[in-house]
Amino acid sequence: MTQSGKSLIVCAPSGAGKTTIVRHLLKTFDSLEFSVSATSREPRKDETPGIHYHFISAIEFRKNIEESKFLEWEEVYSDQYYGTLKSEINRLWGEGKHVIFDVDVEGGANLKAIFGDKALAIFVRPPSIDVLEERLRSRGTETEESLQKRLSKAERELTYETKFDTTVINDILSEACAEAEHKVIKFLAE
Repeated sequence: MTQSGKSLIVCAPSGAGKTTIVRHLLKTFDSLEFSVSATSREPRKDETPGIHYHFISAIEFRKNIEESKFLEWEEVYSDQYYGTLKSEINRLWGEGKHVIFDVDVEGGANLKAIFGDKALAIFVRPPSIDVLEERLRSRGTETEESLQKRLSKAERELTYETKFDTTVINDILSEACAEAEHKVIKFLAE
């Protein structure tokens, strides 16, 4: 795989606002294209296969791992995998685009290690764990058990912040989007 474009890696604990910020950046910059990750989890009611994720079974996911089809991958929860397909990145670079990733913090740290200076890794941090919990509850997509798993994982993920190039604190969404946009403008101009 030969890198021909730049990469933006946006990571955060679940519920911190990374997807909203990524959507803002995609609307702002024509040169960016979203890298659709693969996952073995079931689609949520508002998700479209091939748009939000490539949904594949855990068995197929493991087969793709064995065949080295992933640039990076993680087993986030038991039998719940997420990863970046090499074919997806090659397709986007082939179209002359810069790739933007919306991935978990471990995947983001792995991607940053792979791409080095050709990537800008942005860590989106919620103002507090309490605010994060409110955001996750307001989604209405979590059981109490899954919510507690996500919050526990978020506390661990917050320790990854130093592995990223820069941090955006998402307290006021419009300000977080503007800050991320400014950082991307500077990176793409380098």
